[in-house]
Amino acid sequence: MTLQQLHYMITISECGSLNKAAEVLFVAQPSLSGAVKELERELGITIFHRSGKGVTPTPDGAEFLVRARQVYAQYEELAEKYSKSADIKKKFGVSAQHFSFAVRALVDMVKTYDISKYEFSIREEKTREVIDDVATLRSEIGILFFSEFNRPVLAKILRANDLEFHSLITCNAYVYLYKDHPLAGKDKITFAELSPYPCCSFEQGDSDSLFFSEEILSGNEYPRYIKVCDRATVLNLMVGLNGYILCPRIICSELNGDSYVAIPFADDAVNRNSIMEIGYITKRHAVLSSMGERYIAELKEYLSHTPSQMA
Repeated sequence: MTLQQLHYMITISECGSLNKAAEVLFVAQPSLSGAVKELERELGITIFHRSGKGVTPTPDGAEFLVRARQVYAQYEELAEKYSKSADIKKKFGVSAQHFSFAVRALVDMVKTYDISKYEFSIREEKTREVIDDVATLRSEIGILFFSEFNRPVLAKILRANDLEFHSLITCNAYVYLYKDHPLAGKDKITFAELSPYPCCSFEQGDSDSLFFSEEILSGNEYPRYIKVCDRATVLNLMVGLNGYILCPRIICSELNGDSYVAIPFADDAVNRNSIMEIGYITKRHAVLSSMGERYIAELKEYLSHTPSQMA
């Protein structure tokens, strides 16, 4: 087994296709297929399941890839430190639920590096995918939230994947909507006042469970409901349909613009507010890379300047 083989396997898993991986690696597709078969024979396992739609790791392959990423990351650390002539780009990846502040922190972080010498990735994804990315080391850090509702389920999933949660900030729910929305001038907004307007929610695919929802009050009954895939669509629906989303009061106007406002959600006896605890996940007992440490520092710095999150 060689470092080149590990690099090949990691790239194939990230591309999801032998043809795409061959293009990225600048090798012939038959040569790459041969490398996979040779390593599978050596290890005595099948790393990838091949189909007409591409390749996906087998259970044995997924376990192998976790270890391969660990080994290759250590090699990159050594090469960066001791091999001055090595033409290796240091990689850093973060996966997050749809939080604009997670992107803003990466923007602030990347500005401090020579981007020609590094490879940065940020993935806004479904909750389950955020967990899977960190579990398989596709990303070093994942950003998500706990609430009273989802904590028991998500905490169990994190333990099963040898992950741990690190708290960053706690907050109550705010109603995030367009500045010209009929309710935008109110000091607080009740659930009853929201009923004529569509609530936007990020869809969760095959894991479409309330426990994976990215909205803090996902257990409530909403008479009007629209599922979306990305933050840009949410913002468009806020303008076009007077839609709204329930989220923390962390508005990144530098990225989303200043056309949106966050107003406190006024709970009642039936529709109670809930504390949202936003944090990041890592492999248990993992030592963050220098870039991981810098990213978390940027997150904390940005969040420290947000208005008070607790009502």
